[in-house]
Amino acid sequence: MPVDPVLVPLLDMINNLPHMNPPFDAAAFRMGDEQPMPAFRADVAEVRDLTLDTAAGPVRARLYHPAPGAALPLLFFMHGGGWVFGTIDTHDPLCRALASAAEVAVLSLEYPLSPEHRYPVALDAMRAALAAAVDQAGALGVDPARIAVGGDSAGGNLSAALCLAARDKGGPAITHQLLLYPVIDNDFSRASHGENASGYLLSSAMMRWFWAQYLGDADAAAEPFAAPIRAASLAGLPSATVITAEYDPLRDEGNAYAARLAADGVEVTHSEVPGVIHGFASMLGMLPQADIAVGTAAKGLRRAFALETAA
Repeated sequence: MPVDPVLVPLLDMINNLPHMNPPFDAAAFRMGDEQPMPAFRADVAEVRDLTLDTAAGPVRARLYHPAPGAALPLLFFMHGGGWVFGTIDTHDPLCRALASAAEVAVLSLEYPLSPEHRYPVALDAMRAALAAAVDQAGALGVDPARIAVGGDSAGGNLSAALCLAARDKGGPAITHQLLLYPVIDNDFSRASHGENASGYLLSSAMMRWFWAQYLGDADAAAEPFAAPIRAASLAGLPSATVITAEYDPLRDEGNAYAARLAADGVEVTHSEVPGVIHGFASMLGMLPQADIAVGTAAKGLRRAFALETAA
């Protein structure tokens, strides 16, 4: 189907912004973090900023807790931004929506950004933060036996990599993974990189640049903890909710990862949302498909945490 008409004026504006076109610059992307996209902000009973003390050093985080005093399941959430930009503030509306819709606690994390901190620094920091969150579950008001990881775009990449690391390098146990239009591979030969190469917010050229900032050393490109679809097997990973967008260069790699997970025996709910672009789930209050995606994500979390049964 065509791009949703609601997105047309937004894309016209974005496509004319200097930092959205080559030559790309990390500082220019980060300037946009200071003015996050307006979006509906759901009320959550408790929202507090905190610092996690981890084996990799302090990690800034924000906790969203719908029922203070109860030990809720936890979604450990990592923001997108090509590993180069993004903050807990840019993803505040999405995390609020997920906490409210799923009725679970959400811990939103900030990780070391590229190119100052290249792979695997961000992943190592998030592994340490996840272990710390489990150890500090009581203070956070969460159930350490019911932990999901999730994120959008580059955050989806880190989430998938965390699941592989938990399986292959020893815990902590992860119940579910929520992958919103995730970065899964640096193979640009898939059809969606050609069909959606430019004009839809995230461009193929931009994605190539993000990968270069993250990896630096091309020798890391084939590592499954960088490109999770390259793992020899995905068997034994947590159940997954994978949401992709029709007009997104990353569409086909996300779809392929969902198919790989299912083929390797992982329970997967996969939805390719028509008419929308990369990042659409953050457009709450503007784009109905964003609310639908949050609902799909919430249902997957609640099912994985045994808060509701499958329909």
